[in-house]
Amino acid sequence: MQDPGGNPGEKLRLKKAAHDSSTQAGAFQPAFLCPMKYRGRFAPSPTGALHAGSLIAAVASYADALANQGEWLIRMEDVDQGRTVPGAADAILRSLENYGFEWQGSILFQSSREHRYAEISNELLNRGYAYPCACTRREIAATGNAGIEGIIYPGNCRAGLPSGREGKSIRVRTDQRPICFHDRIRKRHCQVLERDVGDFVIRRADGYTAYQLAVVVDDADQGINQVVRGADLLLSTPRQLWLQELLGFPRPEYAHVPLLLDSQGRKLSKQDQAHPLSDRNPLPALLFSWRFLGQAPPEETPSSVQEFWKWAKTHWNIGTVPSR
Repeated sequence: MQDPGGNPGEKLRLKKAAHDSSTQAGAFQPAFLCPMKYRGRFAPSPTGALHAGSLIAAVASYADALANQGEWLIRMEDVDQGRTVPGAADAILRSLENYGFEWQGSILFQSSREHRYAEISNELLNRGYAYPCACTRREIAATGNAGIEGIIYPGNCRAGLPSGREGKSIRVRTDQRPICFHDRIRKRHCQVLERDVGDFVIRRADGYTAYQLAVVVDDADQGINQVVRGADLLLSTPRQLWLQELLGFPRPEYAHVPLLLDSQGRKLSKQDQAHPLSDRNPLPALLFSWRFLGQAPPEETPSSVQEFWKWAKTHWNIGTVPSR
């Protein structure tokens, strides 16, 4: 075998070769081969109040945890502090309490975890799995091709920084091996990261940790083994599986629920005013979310949110959640 020498990309390929030979078509295999206690989470971004679309994801993840006698945690994904709205985290937590959600443990705030993310970023750099990048968005747009989510990084800094340039972001190396997983709602899903996305950012040029790395580290550190979330994150999942593989982290199971869209077919945002939530009268929104998720409604309207969740615990069926 040829010595890969100082080529970290070749070292990465050789490291994966033995694993590839034991998996069909180079696809990852499920990490959880033994039964484990269910441990899920809901991870809103505190960029505004809880809205109808976020409530649907919360209902799905909480109902699935209840039905499986599991634990359910809350994480505030405020790693991008430039987008965080003061007071939004408290408002979200108040709404969740008014809607009858109960969680275990303390709230994890990503903004308090930068030292941990930096530790993992440095580990990936030191092992040759990541590299500094000096490219601007304009440079990438000028030479990259369109991918499944934006422009595919063309690899300008993969072999080293151009002369006289300084690395501002950090990217993870990808390759041509298919990354596949079974989604509990959307079934089998595959990507080839180098072809479909390219080497992706784990630390941004503005100094903030990218979502893809933060969520992987947090899920591993919190022992999350079940992720139920919105379908807008479906295309991100293979990038997270790739990082889990590089870091030796266990792989959770995933379920991506359909999104609530506006009249133009766009995902609702926290700035959307068409579907406000009422903390004073939560039952209608809970029942709407339940029906939206393909669940049979109760024969009689519950008299309280506590009664709703007691009933939901024994009637949740993820098999009837629509895939679109």
